[in-house]
Formats: sequence, structure tokens, C-alpha cells
Amino acid sequence: MRFDRIRLRNFRPYDDADLSLRDGVTVIHGLNGSGKSSLLEACFFTLYGSTALDGTLDEVITNGETEAEIDLWFTHADDAYHVHRRLRKSGDRTTTADCVLDGPDVTVEGARDVRAFVADLLRMDAEAFVNCAYVRQGEVNQLINASPGQRQDVIDDLLQLGRLEEYRDRAAAARLGIEDVRSEKRGELRKVESQIETKEGENLYAALDGFENDLVDLDERIEHYESQREKAERTRTEANAVLEEYNERRADLDAVENDIDGLETTIREAERERETHREAVREARERIEQLETEIETRLDSAALGEATEAAVESRRTELAKREETLRDARSEANASATGLRNQAENLAAKADDLADRADEVEARAADRREAATDRENAAAEREATIEDLDTEAAELTAEFDDAPVDRGEAVARRDTLRERRGEARERAAELDATLSSARDRVAEVEELLNAGKCPECGQSVDDSPHADRLKEYRERVDRLAADLADARERAADLDDRTETLDALVEAETRLADIDAERDRLEELATADRETAADLRADAEEADTEAADLRERVAETREIAAEKRAEAADAEDRVEELTTDLDRINAARERLDAVEERLDRIDDCEATIERRNESAERIAETNDERRDRLAELRERRDDLRDAVDEEAVEAARTNKKNAEEYLEDVEAKLTELGTKRDALQERIGGVRSEIDALERLRGERDALAERVTALNDLHEECSRLETTYADLRAELRQRNVETLERLLNETFDLIYGNDAYARLRLNGDYELSVVQKDGSELDPAQLSGGERALFNLSLRCAIYRLLAEGIDGAAPMPPLILDEPTVFLDAGHVSRLVDLVEEMRDLGVAQIVIVSHDEELVGAADDLVRVEKDPRTNRSTVSRSRPAAVAEK
Repeated sequence: MRFDRIRLRNFRPYDDADLSLRDGVTVIHGLNGSGKSSLLEACFFTLYGSTALDGTLDEVITNGETEAEIDLWFTHADDAYHVHRRLRKSGDRTTTADCVLDGPDVTVEGARDVRAFVADLLRMDAEAFVNCAYVRQGEVNQLINASPGQRQDVIDDLLQLGRLEEYRDRAAAARLGIEDVRSEKRGELRKVESQIETKEGENLYAALDGFENDLVDLDERIEHYESQREKAERTRTEANAVLEEYNERRADLDAVENDIDGLETTIREAERERETHREAVREARERIEQLETEIETRLDSAALGEATEAAVESRRTELAKREETLRDARSEANASATGLRNQAENLAAKADDLADRADEVEARAADRREAATDRENAAAEREATIEDLDTEAAELTAEFDDAPVDRGEAVARRDTLRERRGEARERAAELDATLSSARDRVAEVEELLNAGKCPECGQSVDDSPHADRLKEYRERVDRLAADLADARERAADLDDRTETLDALVEAETRLADIDAERDRLEELATADRETAADLRADAEEADTEAADLRERVAETREIAAEKRAEAADAEDRVEELTTDLDRINAARERLDAVEERLDRIDDCEATIERRNESAERIAETNDERRDRLAELRERRDDLRDAVDEEAVEAARTNKKNAEEYLEDVEAKLTELGTKRDALQERIGGVRSEIDALERLRGERDALAERVTALNDLHEECSRLETTYADLRAELRQRNVETLERLLNETFDLIYGNDAYARLRLNGDYELSVVQKDGSELDPAQLSGGERALFNLSLRCAIYRLLAEGIDGAAPMPPLILDEPTVFLDAGHVSRLVDLVEEMRDLGVAQIVIVSHDEELVGAADDLVRVEKDPRTNRSTVSRSRPAAVAEK
């Protein structure tokens, strides 16, 4: 990334300025206060807005103006971009009126959106930009004085390692979320299991069997009453027919004559029919003999002593009672098997839950021990550091043994000596100037005397009264020279004494830092030891809890095994009872065969009886018909009034009885129907409960699978969280090693003194300077110039680390140095020039330097001159040729 052009209008001291920036080293040159740094600030502000300013927006607009505009053109990854910002002042408030970024296939509007786009494009926000590529004027100690944690955050953010921490936090949040969901699902699972246990305790299947048996009995009773109702209806119909016939005969007495002929014919046919009945009786008797023989052969298999309906009914009753007993036993055994099997499954699930809890508790104990070990190691490291500090403090305290002052007095004594040294130097300077004037005067006098003239009045020596004053001038020069030597000797002595006190002051400062650091480390070490003890106590409690859980797991699984064995025995009992019921069904079938033959015998006997009755009835009827025929013949006219009163009365009685029975049977059937409906409703309710129980079992299985899946997902999130943390630590260590190497390479290049062996950056981002004897100094103990070199080395090393690490994926911004020669002497300024050349050779395409140092100006590829008009207090920029400036 490089800056191509910056254009300003009413920005700080610039009325209207337009500057193109080129590749290579560009030096912005000018007097102090002319506005050199404002050019860099404008570039920085255009990219990141108000967050890039040291002050507020109110200070940006030129005094007396109400608007300011800044345009920046830059190139990134071979793509050109243009950012335009316009500020407007309204009253006491300044706001951003316009902010637009144009790029290839993109236009971004709004200050926040532009800042976010730039930060994403460059992969660094304003703070990262400053820490990486923009060394501001006077910020010598910013990274030096930063804490190791702050220094670590800065470098991690630049190298995008913060993303790994963000991912780790996301994984941790996901893990916690999964734990919440898992706890919720476990609660739901326990609730469903409780509901299942409650429903299984209601013996729903046994209740269903009982209700269904009651329904069968009720259906049989309803069927019996309905059959009787049909018979009553037939009786009523027959009675109505008799009565109708009676009425018809009364109305049709005129047909008697015709009936006589028919009656005679009927008598003859009836005699033939009677003979047919007799033949049928003979055949029925033969069939009865055959059926009795078949019954005799089946009595033993049907367990009957005799072939009677009473014996059959007694045997049937015995089988029904036995069947009922077996069904009740099977229902009870089936319910017992189901209950035991469910108990075994619930106990097994409970044992698995206890085992999971034991695993979690043991893992927690291991984590506590590991954390305790880390705390103890940290405490040991801090105690070792305390010992090193005590050793260093003892060495520094020993420096005061032969010192001219006691500890605590060095600062005051040094300030006094510095004041006296300043006075001595001023005295020496005055004497030096006076001596120089005196010597000039002696030379002038000698020249005049050699020319034969008086040094005072210019007259001839012979005539001058002042010609003999040369000796007086020479004596005065000798006195001044002696006084100057004494003054310089005194100043040198004061220099030596001041340098000694400087070292003692540094020792005092370091001792104070050591005391503070020692107190802090002791407090931290104590806290670490206490925390480690607490963690180990927690681990022991967790071990005890885990052992108890393991014991409960073993006991629960043993009980579950016993319940499974009992369930298996109950299931075997169900199979035995089912076999017994099958035997009863077979016996009932054999009994049905005997009963069927008895019924057929009854049918045959009924047929015989019916046939005999029919034959007798036919005989009787024929007799009656003959009598009737005689009566008809004798009493044709009297038959008009003749009726069969008994038959009519019987019909009336049968009709009345049938109607009364039908009325009673309807009420009974209604009552039984109501009972059957209620029983069916109860059966439906039980079946609904059974369906609900099965649904709960399915829901339980689904919840169990979900909990298992959540356990797996929880483990995956934990592994992912650990992976991100380990990866960040590994990358950080590699970056520290690389950054330490680059820091030493850069420091060796620009530091012209061999007082120090190297610079050290440890894994905790602590910086120190290793001396030749192996001891280490805090960078804050370096002189102002050394700290400036240290800061430049660190900034350039960070820049090189990013450039090497990114490897062109996101081109680096220009390296910007604002007044880098502050605190540097002439020798190190030349080394700074070497550093700039080195950075350019390493591939930094654009380096922008603000400086008034002539040596840096001479080393520029491009020179920008900034001048301020004292009359208008406005600044302008112009470009000059570096070679011409160097020659001048």
C-alpha cells in the first residue's frame, strides 16, 4: 500500500495544498511549527477519521474558516482508491458533512463505514497503523514503557492473532450454550421417565384385559335379549295373524261351502303327509343312534363322565373359571414383566448418567490439579524472580558503600552539582571570550608598535604616552589564561562528579523499582500458593465425589441386572400361561363337538317329537276336519256365528304377553347399551393412556439420543477451544523469536556503540537490554538517544515481521517517521540514514520522513519543502531536487 496524492483545503495551517507522493524515500523538510506533521496527520485522518487525531475535529479546520476538505489517493494491492472528507463547523460544533471512498467496483459512504472498510482492507485499525507504520513525533517511549501485556496485545492485533482468541471465546460460548441445552434436555428426559414410571404403575394392560372381558360378557347378554325380543315379535305377529284370520272368517262365512270340498281334499292330503312324518321319525331314530355312538367315543377326550347337557355345562363352567384364572395370572405376569423390564432399563440409564457424572467430576479434578500445578509453577517463577531482584538490589546498594552520598540523597546532590557545573561552564565561556578579545588586542598592539605607532592614539611611539602598555596587556592575557584553565578544570571536575551521581541516581531509581516489583511479586506468589491449595482441595473433594458416584454406578447396574433376570422369569411365566390357555381352547373345542352332537340329538328328538306331534295333529286335524266336515254339512247356516273362542283368546293372550315383554326388553336393552357405551369409553381411555405411554417411551428414546449427541458436541467444542488456545500460543512464540531476531539486527545496524551485547524479548513480551557482562537493563534506564534508537529498532522490527509474515497477501502501508532524529547525536543520525536504506532494500516501497536534519534531507529520493508565511500564518508545500539541496 502507498500514498499517491494528498490535497488539502482549510486543514490546519494549509489554505490550499496539493502534494503527490512517490515511491522511495520522501523527506518533508521545513522549520519547526511550519506544518510538516500536519501533512502526515491529514493522510492518517483521511483513512481513519477522528480516531486518528490527537485532538478534536474543532481543531482541524483553519482558524476563521467554516469548512475543510481533504482528499487522499492511495494504491493498495494494485487497486486505486480515493477518499474524500468534508468537515463543516456550525457554531461550536464540527461534524463530518461528507465522507466517500471510491475504489474498483465499490463506493462506501459515511464516516463509520469508510473507517470500517479501510480497517478491513488494510487489516489494521488506527491504533494498529500507528503501532506498525507511523512513528509519531516525540513517541519515543510508547512501546518501551508499555506493559508486556499491552505490548503483546499490540503485536497480536497486528498479526491477526486476536482472531484466534475471538474464535476460542466463540467455542467457549458454544460449549456453555451446549451445556445449558444439555441440562435442559436432561431435565426433560428425567421428567418423561417419571411420567413413564407413573403410567407403568397404573397396570394399563391388565386394566384393558379386564374391561375387554366385561365387554364380551355384556355383548353376550345383549345378544340374548335381542334374540328373545325377536321371538316376542314373531309371537305378536302370529297372534295378530290369528286375530285377523278370525275376523276374516267372520266376514267370509259364505265361503264355507267351498271349504267343504277343500276340506275333504285336505284330509286326503293330510293322511299322505302323516305317513311322511312317520317315515321321518324312523330316519331320526337311526340318526340318534349314530350320534350317540360318536358321543361315546368323545367322552374321555372331553373329560365328561356322561353325555348330558348338565355335564357339558358343568365342564364348560369349569373351563371358563380356569380360563379366567389363567388370563388374570397372565395379565399379572405380563404387567410384572413389563414393569421389571422398564425398571431395569431405567436403572441402566440411571447408571449411565451416574457414570457420566463421575467422568465429569474426575475431569474437573484433573483440571483443578493442572491449574494448581500451573499456579505453583507461577509462584516458583515469581519467587525465583524475587531472588534475582534481591541479588540485583544488593549489588546496587553496594554502589553506595564508597559513594560521596547516602542512598536517597543522590538526586538532590546531582541537581546541586549540575547547577554549579552550569555556572562553571558559563564562567569558562565568559573567560574564553574575554581571553580571545585580550589576545586580539595584544596582537593589534604589537602590530601598531611594530609600525612605530601608539596602540591608543595612533601617534608616533616617541610622542605617545601609552606606548609602554603592551606589557600590561600581556600580563592580563596570562591572568585570563590561568583563570580559564582553572575554570575548565573545575568544570571538568564537576562533570566527573555529576557522571558519578548520574549512575547513583539510576541505581536509586532501579532500587525503588525493584522494591515495588518485589512487593508485587511476593503478593502474587502468595496468592498463587493460596489458589493452588484451594484448587488441590477442590480436586480431592471431586475425587471423593467421583468414587461415590462409581460405587453408586456399580450398585445400580447390579440391581438392573437383577430386575432383568426377574423380568425374564416373568416372561417365561407368561409363555407357560399362554400355553395353558391354548390347551383350554382345545378342550373347549372338544367339548363343543360333544355339545354339538347332543344338540343334534336334541334336534333329532325334537324332530321326532315334532313329526309325531305333526302326525297326531294331522290325525286329530283330520278327525276334526271330519267332524268339521260333518258340522259343515249339518250346520252350514249355523257356522256363520260359530267361532273358535279358545284360539282367539289364546291369540289375544299371546299378543298381550308379547307386547308387555317387548316393552320390558327395550328398557333392559337400553340399560345394557348405556353400560356398554360407558365400558367402551373406558376401554378407549385406557387405550389412549397406553398410546400416550408408547409415545412417552419414543420421546424418551429421542431425548436420550439427543443428550448423547449433545455430549459428543460438548466434547468437540472443548477440543476446539483448546486447539485455538494452543495455536495462538504456538504462533505467538514463533513471532516473539522472529521479532527478537529482527530487533537485534535493526539495533545493530543503527547503534554505533558496543556497550550492549544484544536486546532480549522473552515469551511474555518483556523487553530488556543485555550488557556485555550478561546483566540486563530495563529500556527505561537507557539515555534519551538510546531509547530513541531502541524505539526505532522496535518499530522497524515490527514492520519487518508483518511484511515477512504476510508475504504480500496484504501489502504493507508506507513507513512514516515523524522527526526521528530527536534525541540523536550526529553519529547516530548517519546510522538512521543507513536504517532507511536498509528498509528500502528490504522492499519497503514508500518511506515518508518529517525532519529538518540536513543529513536526512541529503539522503532523500524526493524532497518536499514546507514553509509558513509569517504574515498570514498559512503554510505551503513545494517539491525540490534532493541533489541541489545537498549541494547547497
